[in-house]
Amino acid sequence: MKKTPSGEVVIVPRNFKLLEELEKSEKGHGDMCISFGLVDSGDTFLTEWNGGILGPPATQFADRFYELRINCPEKYPATPPEIRFISKINMNCVDSKSGKVNANKLPAMRNWNRNMGIEQVLQSIRMEMCSDQNRRLRQPQDGTTF
Repeated sequence: MKKTPSGEVVIVPRNFKLLEELEKSEKGHGDMCISFGLVDSGDTFLTEWNGGILGPPATQFADRFYELRINCPEKYPATPPEIRFISKINMNCVDSKSGKVNANKLPAMRNWNRNMGIEQVLQSIRMEMCSDQNRRLRQPQDGTTF
């Protein structure tokens, strides 16, 4: 949602929002510890995305790069994207069998609003890596996948 100079609230269409997010990511604006972009540059519906998170220092995730798959459903941005780890990871918000992120256990997804985006979700995952319940969890061997 955006406000016009006259104070009107305008709901930004899904593809406009996703194009804005893609442009920001491609230009390297924002958090450099995360990355995301389209799986297929010809995806006119902007549905399937690749993501990556660099593990934070002083945690069991340090010096590792975690690959994710992001799906922006038809109702995005009214609903959050669906996130699934490709890289094997041990976190309390990630299903240990499928790699799917549990939206109820990740703050950015649990408190989702349409002004948020993919970047905020990836940042929230990275912050969870630093949390007391995750930072010391033993991790699978580097390079293993779900």
